[in-house]
Amino acid sequence: MQTIWLSGAEWCAVLRIGLGLWWLESWRHKDKKTWFAGGGITWAAGIADKHRWRVVRTGFDRLVKPRPRLMAYVVAYAELALGLGLVLGLLSPIALVAGAALNLVYLVLMIHDWAEQGQNLMMALISLAALGAVSWQSWSLDGALGLFR
Repeated sequence: MQTIWLSGAEWCAVLRIGLGLWWLESWRHKDKKTWFAGGGITWAAGIADKHRWRVVRTGFDRLVKPRPRLMAYVVAYAELALGLGLVLGLLSPIALVAGAALNLVYLVLMIHDWAEQGQNLMMALISLAALGAVSWQSWSLDGALGLFR
């Protein structure tokens, strides 16, 4: 593959690292005090209550709503772990699959909000491209440690 400036593998690493920075920004911009008190989950519950798909309402009511504080920590620290894993290139394939899954969960929950859909679709697409291009070949701890060859 002929590219400008960087090799193809390095451009894929740029994509992976950029996605990781996006996840870190998702972590950084949260109002942690409100979020960890359950504010984010309360906001999501209001969206789930009005969701057009019953499976989303039921799933949210059974899995998330009874545990708002725990789920707030799970979501926030998942975003942090994804960001760090992708930027450092540590367990990259796992982070890419988990990130795409989390984006799809966000996408389904926010099906009514086109602004959110754009972000989640783009992040899921980048995850898929970075996974398919084996983006951990360059500039990663996975590559340095010989993981996922």
